Amino acid sequence: MGLLDSFEKGLERAVNSAFAKTFRSGLQPVEIASALRSELDKKAAIVTRDRVLVPNSLTVRVSPADGERMAALGPALTNELDEAVRAHAAKQGYSFPGPVSISLRPDEQVATGTIAVDSVTAEGRVEWRAVVEIAGRRHPLSRARTVIGRGSDADITVADPGTSRKHVEVLWDGERAMVRDLGSTNGSKLDGVPVGQAALSNGQVITIGRTDIVFRLVPLAAPPQRVSRHDAATELYDFRGGDR
Repeated sequence: MGLLDSFEKGLERAVNSAFAKTFRSGLQPVEIASALRSELDKKAAIVTRDRVLVPNSLTVRVSPADGERMAALGPALTNELDEAVRAHAAKQGYSFPGPVSISLRPDEQVATGTIAVDSVTAEGRVEWRAVVEIAGRRHPLSRARTVIGRGSDADITVADPGTSRKHVEVLWDGERAMVRDLGSTNGSKLDGVPVGQAALSNGQVITIGRTDIVFRLVPLAAPPQRVSRHDAATELYDFRGGDR
């Protein structure tokens, strides 16, 4: 089963079944992924025999009604879209000139069920920001030490009686990260395995009490150094009756 085939299943894992019902009608998340994939195919430019360049900055404009439903998914949607775009690029042998950036924006000029994609080929350097996701909400980490626990004096407070006031700390120096248990009563786990101290990799899950904390590295692009003049264009995708 391909990534796009399992796209909606991935989203369902990120939300509860009650919310998933809102996607039974109207614009579907998988249609956004399909539009982004088509955008890469249409804008692919052969640079050399071994390099095909595609836009790396993509803005998806949808109707306010569709945008409201999509926004309720939070980071789960953009994470899935990012994975879908990268997987398609890898499969097709495409190259990105810089960090990949995908954003969704409501636009009153876009009709319901229609997707407008703006794409730009922009160069830039990658700067990484470390965040932790707790109950669907992202918390940026400081450049030193971030304490997580149920106490009001913790940097990030979790409402979980199974956690200590200062349960774990996450250390981040801008390039590397580490998790350390602070002598908690119930201990901590990393990807389901008890942990006292360990290096952190993107996507690993720290568990304290009944709370899962997902560590993520988010690429931040510097201001574009160059924009290809033919790439700053808009493609309109209407899933009520094909592209138009």
